[in-house]
Amino acid sequence: MRAAGVETPRLDAELLLAEATGWERARLAADPEAGIPAAAARRFGEMVRRRLRREPVAYILGRKGFRSLELAVDRRVLIPRPETELLVELALELRPRRVLDMGTGSGAIALAMAEELPGCAVTASDTSPAALEVARANAGRLGLAGRVELVAGSLPLEASDGGGEAPDCGLRFDLIVANLPYVAEPEWSRLEPEVTEWEPREALLAGPDGLDVLRTVIPVAASVSPALALEVGAGQAPTVSELLLEAGFSRVETRADLAGIPRVVWGQMATYPPKNESKSPGSPRR
Repeated sequence: MRAAGVETPRLDAELLLAEATGWERARLAADPEAGIPAAAARRFGEMVRRRLRREPVAYILGRKGFRSLELAVDRRVLIPRPETELLVELALELRPRRVLDMGTGSGAIALAMAEELPGCAVTASDTSPAALEVARANAGRLGLAGRVELVAGSLPLEASDGGGEAPDCGLRFDLIVANLPYVAEPEWSRLEPEVTEWEPREALLAGPDGLDVLRTVIPVAASVSPALALEVGAGQAPTVSELLLEAGFSRVETRADLAGIPRVVWGQMATYPPKNESKSPGSPRR
């Protein structure tokens, strides 16, 4: 796997061998000379061949951890990343009563919020019917189907066909969080094969500078929520901050991931927190 360009060959080999044998990784480390049953060896060999084709480990195993949840994943959805947990952490700070996860994919963000914010009404949307199937299955398996409303489309209140305002434009959510496509087309060829050859392209690419989707979504989101939090790519935070300000979010803040990259940009309108909300989320910095 190292020769094939896999970045973490030993870790990946241990994860695949543990899956093939049904053993814990600790057992593999404690008894490295242990014999492997023939059936397990065959399963392991097939998994290794898939990994050599640069198929992500999460797709081979069929699952990926996200916060306290274990989510089923396949090629219909993006693999949840640790940096996306920043959106959940922000929601935990703000404690919204009604929240929308836009572009939910596997349901990672929405299901984590439903699990950790039991008093919050969670809606999750996606334009991909296949992704919604995965999210729905995850919600059912985790016992959260009754806590998350799954909706087809980007926003539950879409703008009219004539480009007018969304119907009944009252504020329907206290917070919208979204991990939408933000990869710029020139960057595509520089990404790892695990991404370009296996993950859904439509969930990643967003035009020449990676901001086509956000430019469309931000103004509409501003009509239904006084707070919007977005995951963004490296170097995109300043532009996205300006887009939020132009849409009427008067206060804007960025948050960095563990690598120090500004990864989440979020904005509040002057009307935030919503009326009757007893807990103030604090004031972000512009």
